[in-house]
Amino acid sequence: MRVDVADEANRPAGPRVVTALIALGWAIAVSIHGAWIPGGNLAASAEPAARSAHGLAMIGEPALPPDFDHLPYANPAAPKGGRLVIGLPGTFDSLNPFIVRGSAVPQIRGYVVESLLARGQDEPFTLYGLLARSIDIDDARSFITFRIDPRARFSNGEPVTAEDVVFSWRLLRDKGRPNYRIYYGKIARAEILDPLTVRFDFGGVSDRELPLILGLMPILDHTTVDDARFEETSLAPPVGSGPYRVTSVKAGASLTLTRAPEYWGRDLPVNRGLWNFDEVRLDFYREANGAFEAFKRGLYDFRREDEPLRWHEGYDFPAARRGDVIRDEIVTGLPKPTEYLVFNTRRAVFADLRVRQALTMLFDFNWINRNYWFGLYARAGGFFAGSELSAYGQPATARERELLKPYDGVVRPDILDGSWRLPASDGSGRDRTVLSAALRLLDAAGYELDGLTLRNRATKAPLAFEILVTTRDQERIALAYASDVKRAGIAATVRAVDAAQFDQRRLAYDFDMIDNRWDQSLSPGNEQSFYWGSAAADIPGTRNYMGVKEPAIDAMIAAMLEARERPDFVAAVRALDRILMTGFYAIPLYQIEKQWIARWNRIQQPQTRALSGYLPETWWQSPSTHGP
Repeated sequence: MRVDVADEANRPAGPRVVTALIALGWAIAVSIHGAWIPGGNLAASAEPAARSAHGLAMIGEPALPPDFDHLPYANPAAPKGGRLVIGLPGTFDSLNPFIVRGSAVPQIRGYVVESLLARGQDEPFTLYGLLARSIDIDDARSFITFRIDPRARFSNGEPVTAEDVVFSWRLLRDKGRPNYRIYYGKIARAEILDPLTVRFDFGGVSDRELPLILGLMPILDHTTVDDARFEETSLAPPVGSGPYRVTSVKAGASLTLTRAPEYWGRDLPVNRGLWNFDEVRLDFYREANGAFEAFKRGLYDFRREDEPLRWHEGYDFPAARRGDVIRDEIVTGLPKPTEYLVFNTRRAVFADLRVRQALTMLFDFNWINRNYWFGLYARAGGFFAGSELSAYGQPATARERELLKPYDGVVRPDILDGSWRLPASDGSGRDRTVLSAALRLLDAAGYELDGLTLRNRATKAPLAFEILVTTRDQERIALAYASDVKRAGIAATVRAVDAAQFDQRRLAYDFDMIDNRWDQSLSPGNEQSFYWGSAAADIPGTRNYMGVKEPAIDAMIAAMLEARERPDFVAAVRALDRILMTGFYAIPLYQIEKQWIARWNRIQQPQTRALSGYLPETWWQSPSTHGP
């Protein structure tokens, strides 16, 4: 039988489909609201030719063959056992990372709750079978069918079924985080073909990434999730199908995950050599210095270092000198993560592009990099630094110009030809040339100096704004920047708040300027709409913090999603990058060239690293250090 779960907006209410009907094998279709539709195959008579596959790549074909034994960055001989303790900043008040409310533990995803397919971390964007052992898909990617592994089980022993998949899709589409609502809202119809097979049709949507987005959808047990209360924060351990269970919760302080000995997927190729610790404990620290002191005492096993001063000078303690603590500097194959100060263009103070450009010029990177960061950082324009996707310093190709042609003037000529560079000061902290250029822009935007205060020529209101921060590092950078703009008569105040308040205000766009980082992949896609698509600008909880609404951006994202060949894809991403640079929506502070990882030597890792860098799920504990 087929259960058709179509767009429900205009359908009458009715009883839910019950799983028992599936066993009857009737050649009928039933909507999730109970509207009975006669006939067997709902697909059109001219069904597109489909192929069965073990994996799916955004562009091209999966790198690994159908009979691969393990992922290239995993050690299939890694010993099981021991415990990994992870130190994390902040706190938590929820175990549901799929909703807007609360500060959730992100590790629930992956460790506890699985998806249909698993990401290969050595490729730009390729997925391999996990809960779904195979897929069927047509060349146009107008639909995808997932065939669930009959061995798949939730931690309560219940099988994972097509009904769970459809339930998860509908629940996250209607009540999940904004990115889920945006992505899953594109699906035209879901059909349960049999208890272990589900098909999604895309209704003509031109989005070649959508099948992969569905493959990464978290699958929830429909028998244990209370959909009426799903949007409420909860510390109740979720029922998942993953390799770990939540076994201990200390609200806001720590979470313990215990490896499930009966985990159904332990021998899958995508899992071989992964999930090696018997126990994973997440300890949360509200204060950065206290967290570092705890690491030095061996209270947790590894940390990702983000503070240059600490990396440069802070690891000269006895355990590090003895070699008990190892420091790894990892160069990934991904775009370099970049920190930004983000303008909220919803606020009148930042509505004028010339103001944003002038404020970008006033950030003195050379002085701050030398005095705060020991010269360890670099800086580039745009949002895909250090990769082939970056348009910064690169002339536009013919394909890029073709994509941008309908949007004449949306990209500055010097950004289009690759000659534009971020302003560079002399590093003195008092560069008058840069200051004069910024004041000329501000004058053109209607501002003039009144003594030591820059005022709007018409309203006489001073140019002033607030920078919202939540960490000491952010505060230090913000205070340095406030000193930079003060030389131009601009009043920037810095407000430090705790992590919970920062998240609440950031999600509600209740700020003038914030510090933020967008981590990009080599295969950006639908999430770009979530970052800076026009529709996301007015939806609380998206990452379009700057509030940009630009039709050309939406068009470039659409072109990315339609691309079938890598050159067309790269051209669309670079065109997007050029538009974002032209808009001066955020000030690039610095880019992180390497991952700085410190770990106690009781934690071992494979010799081969993934394209994405460090992966704790591939690590194991040295057998000689296993405790009782």
